[in-house]
Amino acid sequence: MTISKHTMAALTPQHTFRAMHEAVEANVDPMGMTVPLLHAQLAWATHPQELAEAASEFSTRMLALQWHSWQRMLGLASEDVELANPDDTRFADPVWKESATWDVAKEWYLMTTHHIQDMLFKSPGMSNRDRRRAAFWWREWLNAMAPTNFLLTNPIAMKKAVESNGESLMRGMKIFIDDLQAGNIRMTRPDDFKVGTNLATTPGKVVLQNRLLEVIHYTPTATETYRTPILIVTPWINKFYILDLTPKKSIIKFLLGQGFDVYITSWKNPDASMADVGFDDYLTEGIGAAIEAVRSVSKSDKVHAAGYCIGGAALAAYMAWANRKYAAKDVPVASATFFTTLVDYHKPGDIEVFLDEGSFHFLSRKMEEKGFLDGKEMAAAFRLLRSNPLIWHYVVHGYLYGEAPPPFDVLFWNMDTTRMPAKMHTWYLRNLYLDNKLIKKDALEVAGQPIDLTRITQPVYSVSAADDHIAPWKQTFRLHNLVSGPKRNVLSSSGHILGIVNPVVNPPKREYWVGSAERHDSPEEWQERAEHCAGSWWEDWMRWIKPQSGALGKPQAMANKAYPAKADAPGTYVLES
Repeated sequence: MTISKHTMAALTPQHTFRAMHEAVEANVDPMGMTVPLLHAQLAWATHPQELAEAASEFSTRMLALQWHSWQRMLGLASEDVELANPDDTRFADPVWKESATWDVAKEWYLMTTHHIQDMLFKSPGMSNRDRRRAAFWWREWLNAMAPTNFLLTNPIAMKKAVESNGESLMRGMKIFIDDLQAGNIRMTRPDDFKVGTNLATTPGKVVLQNRLLEVIHYTPTATETYRTPILIVTPWINKFYILDLTPKKSIIKFLLGQGFDVYITSWKNPDASMADVGFDDYLTEGIGAAIEAVRSVSKSDKVHAAGYCIGGAALAAYMAWANRKYAAKDVPVASATFFTTLVDYHKPGDIEVFLDEGSFHFLSRKMEEKGFLDGKEMAAAFRLLRSNPLIWHYVVHGYLYGEAPPPFDVLFWNMDTTRMPAKMHTWYLRNLYLDNKLIKKDALEVAGQPIDLTRITQPVYSVSAADDHIAPWKQTFRLHNLVSGPKRNVLSSSGHILGIVNPVVNPPKREYWVGSAERHDSPEEWQERAEHCAGSWWEDWMRWIKPQSGALGKPQAMANKAYPAKADAPGTYVLES
């Protein structure tokens, strides 16, 4: 990362701060990219000693790589100087090791990438947040410039083109044109799956439909069901059927088999007409209305509520709201389960790179114009967080190799995006992500009640995922430092989706750590004493929730006069595009 005299001249504090100001004023920095990159350049330009040390380190690495390159070109054995990260599969093909030419090309790219990233993470005089953001945007550019992404620098692509007499490139061009017309780099083909046909096929009935959501009541499969039903509050940022993909992966089907009466929320995909729908509406007309429908149909005074991701954050707000509004004995929720749920947004994971005042105001104005935030924009941001496996992998295999993406139900669901109402999403970003008010005592007022999570006295079961980059587990653990009731925490292997969609299989494929949690615990203290188990946490959840669910008895009717059956599962809202 060298800096020329001209660059040094341009990197005076006056020039850099003027450029930063102009970028923000002109709204050309909507994703928070320009300012941290300029700040990183300024940091190095104003710390010549550290810059000299970094240049010296680069020279040492370059000399070692030059020696390795000469040895490889002369046919001599030489160990790699630069190694790809363990999860980087771009150079997994043996040709990148066996061919001296391609090995040298690979290592020069890796050395440049590693050195730039190391410098950015060591930038003097910058906050950790700005370092991470600058490193993120540089990494995006470096990932885009990888030799694997271009035909003439990808030996596998050239070999496939020769062996197929150019047919692989013709197929790749067709895939490219199809993606261009679709406006997206597709990870699976749209005709591989159909909701209600080979996804979300568990039988049930819609028993509530209002302007915000449908509530689906699933047909019991056990001859006897527990007295207390389960309502799952899904995130409105995605469609609900991630929890009912296929029979083998469906947590809905699993719960039915365990003897539970199961309900789930399916949120409406909003359009401009819902621009003024706010978070208060999602809490009262959404979660509150769903709970009342479940209580009526099940003839149970209380329900077990489970919230996933943002649905969990909304459930936490509802629980604090209900514990303020009602006497403890009248709160309609018997227990709360949270799947990968953030309530403390101090360190919200990799999504932090997109969130600052500038990007917030840009998004707010954009949502005001449309009345909603397009789900494709949100999905694109999340794909950038893992651009090599979620973007460039499909560019290389699709456009260069001519390989259509294989059917994959999770990726089909991932591309089946939803929108967010402007008012609600603006409120959510401001009050939770930017101002972190959900953890502050009575700092938020929702539907007429001040919100304090310490008022939640009901039993809490929380599930985090070890490899979750959207809701990092050490941050989701903070829930236990806030709520007041008895708490049990689970740390599942895998990430944000597969850590939750974690069916029971034999032999076990995954693992988890589990144990009670105390309000004074740190994540590390909890993990030290947690029990390590092989298999799926679903089984532990059943051991925890069944003793709190009352007696087994004959299943209740699927609907009643107050909440008649309106449609078959999976309902109508989930089919809206």
